[in-house]
Amino acid sequence: MMRRCRAPASAMLAAALLPALLGGCARSLLPEPAASPALFALSGEMDAPAATAPAATSRTLIVNLPRAAPGFDTSQIAYVRRPYEIEYFAHNQWVDTPSNMLAPKMVRAIERTGAFHAVLGSPTSAIGLYRLETEIARLQQDFSTTPSHVRLTLHAVLIDTATRKVVASREFDARVNAPTDDPYGGVIAAQQAANQVVTELASFCAASVQ
Repeated sequence: MMRRCRAPASAMLAAALLPALLGGCARSLLPEPAASPALFALSGEMDAPAATAPAATSRTLIVNLPRAAPGFDTSQIAYVRRPYEIEYFAHNQWVDTPSNMLAPKMVRAIERTGAFHAVLGSPTSAIGLYRLETEIARLQQDFSTTPSHVRLTLHAVLIDTATRKVVASREFDARVNAPTDDPYGGVIAAQQAANQVVTELASFCAASVQ
């Protein structure tokens, strides 16, 4: 009569544990999922310029979406440590591009001046008496100084739609020290810089059509 050979208990246990061990090893070799970046917005209300006299009913302003200079047409938050070299924070970014975040702030600020019957953002099918063209030339946190600071530069051109002539043009530049030398400190300074520039832009538009 033949006897069946029984495997030692230790061998059976090892065979049972082998799939779990292999699975654990495979998981340890997989790359860890990337952490979601912290998202920030240019929000908040700015100080409204003093209201002017009621505008003529035909005085409508179309505010085109701001253009952005190369390097600043992105939702990445830019910073510099030395001249001419733009870097971006790896784990912090804007919720949208600076152009898309500044545009509605510009519309609201200009509207509050009372200098125009209507202020409309683009795209729109309306035809305004005036058109505002802007470009973000710079929005970055500069670590070459202590404390670091945020610099926002905006070029603006107000155009008469009928004649296509430039009514007025101006460069707005704000420099605000960051409360802390980190991305969040830069975001706080950027909020203040944006509010300063947008408020000055609104006053400029109102004064240019009086």
